[in-house]
Amino acid sequence: MNHRKLKAGEVAGTYDITAPITEAELVSIAQAFARRRLARGRKLIRPDLVFDYLQVLFQGYEHEVFSALFLDTQHRLIHFETLFRGTIDSASVYPREVVKRALAHNAAAVIFVHNHPSGDPAPSDADRRITQRLKEALGLVEIRVIDHIVVGSEGCVSFAERRYL
Repeated sequence: MNHRKLKAGEVAGTYDITAPITEAELVSIAQAFARRRLARGRKLIRPDLVFDYLQVLFQGYEHEVFSALFLDTQHRLIHFETLFRGTIDSASVYPREVVKRALAHNAAAVIFVHNHPSGDPAPSDADRRITQRLKEALGLVEIRVIDHIVVGSEGCVSFAERRYL
């Protein structure tokens, strides 16, 4: 990790802080680590393995953000992309655009992720409906929807774990 106020510690995976850091710098550093953990080629097989990283990445948004993790046939990450930005309580999601992006990345599967700025990660009926529409649209081009994860400050909810898919 390259940051001007961090240096590698003596033990692998540890760092020493070389100067005082602000809260904003700390969040930025945490987000950089989370992005590294969700790097291209990383195999994503269990939702709980990515929950912490997603919470860090979606922290601080005051509006809904809808993103996708595009995966290959072995469920390794090809690309993580924010697709739509919304308001404080909703985001318009267009299945046609999602299909176009999935095909552009040559994805075999996808995991959707969006945040709830309210902090409550409980999926709404609208979340369940759009997930079904996306699953149907992507199914036409043989791209599997593996999961849809809703991120809130109170935790994350996986559609797959709740058997909504």
